[in-house]
Amino acid sequence: MTRRARLMAVLAIVVAGGAAVISSTQTWLHVTLTDGAADSLAVPGTAAVPVLAPLGLAALALGLALTIVGRVLRYVFGVIAIAIGASLLALVWPVAIDLPLPAVAATVTEATGLSGLEAVSALVAEITATAWPWVALVAAVVLIAGGAFTLATAHTWRGSGRRYRTDTPAAGTGGTAGSRPHDAIDSWDDLSRGADPTA
Repeated sequence: MTRRARLMAVLAIVVAGGAAVISSTQTWLHVTLTDGAADSLAVPGTAAVPVLAPLGLAALALGLALTIVGRVLRYVFGVIAIAIGASLLALVWPVAIDLPLPAVAATVTEATGLSGLEAVSALVAEITATAWPWVALVAAVVLIAGGAFTLATAHTWRGSGRRYRTDTPAAGTGGTAGSRPHDAIDSWDDLSRGADPTA
């Protein structure tokens, strides 16, 4: 159960981060202008919510790091995952629900050369949303759930492997490392603890 709990938490955070990154590259909104152009303007997720990709990448990195960190950092990362998810939720919700003009302003300005919300507002006839803002919303909720699940179960997870720890005595330095011979990694660990492995 402990291994499954860690796997579920890591998967939830990694999948949510990946979905946010993928969503940022897709078309979120279509803008029809008043000039009678036949084609509407496509607004990608990065234009609608500029921090979407960075937050998604942060969640991805956090989820991967969660596989090797100790108990204290598990709780810290759980809180950070919840914070990232809440930020995504707060930023994406207005775009999905209200279709705000600022979300399309940069794309309209790039296409027409006109800037300012008043000028853009005069040009925009209609804004329609695709399914991608909702994908990002679901990702935000999953990320929050993954962070909460991490906080709830982190105390039951097994510790990370010996290779990621610097406080475990190595063979030949008074510790118990089983029958495994003292290798180069152990020598580096000795040096990092201030011991001379050649003595």
